[in-house]
Amino acid sequence: MRIIPAIDIIDGKCVRLSKGDYSTKKIYNENPLEIAKEFESHGIKHLHLVDLDGAKSHQIINHKVLEQIAVKTKLKIDFGGGLKRDEDLKIAFESGANQVTGGSIAVKDKETFLNWLERYGPDKIILGADAMNEKVAVSGWLEESKENLVPFIQSYQKRGITYVICTDISKDGMLEGPSFELYQKILEEVPDLKLIASGGISTFDELPKLAELGCEGTIIGKAIYENRISLKQLETFILSS
Repeated sequence: MRIIPAIDIIDGKCVRLSKGDYSTKKIYNENPLEIAKEFESHGIKHLHLVDLDGAKSHQIINHKVLEQIAVKTKLKIDFGGGLKRDEDLKIAFESGANQVTGGSIAVKDKETFLNWLERYGPDKIILGADAMNEKVAVSGWLEESKENLVPFIQSYQKRGITYVICTDISKDGMLEGPSFELYQKILEEVPDLKLIASGGISTFDELPKLAELGCEGTIIGKAIYENRISLKQLETFILSS
């Protein structure tokens, strides 16, 4: 299972939110590149970079941060937040993203999202299926759609999607543990999916459980920043897997 630390960006700074609520913003570092380099020094190879300004304004904003990390580290970056137009995707890939995540657009503009999937291929495009009460949430989690989570993922798998990041919003940033039951349900009902678990990771012991369920990767945010899980523990996990 891949370990994928998260860096969320507002105003070019590394922040974390709780349940996607911008009013809960906590700044952890003024310089995201410093954090990315620290991750890399502990054997981490992947990074989940989220442009929260972009998610709010519906267009890519913090691509300079992406470019800086991509140029100055060897991390494979998946980038998301506010990707709505072909131009946004072009900027993200040109700035060094290895993969991009489309969430709201996959609900609100399926045609564009499917065009991206066709043009760039399933190794480059990740479906962001973030949910509240098993309904897909959109617009930086500010709205709940009418889409039921599992059928939504199934419909895109039929069109070629292989990577899915699923965040249970009720768990995100709360340090109360991930949604094991939800991930188990998804993996049972949508076989052959590369499911990346996100939200709620709070202790190191949860990681082997997610690996046992069959998650392809897990995104870890606040647990690292609040020193619940050390980078040394993650380094050991990576070396042993």
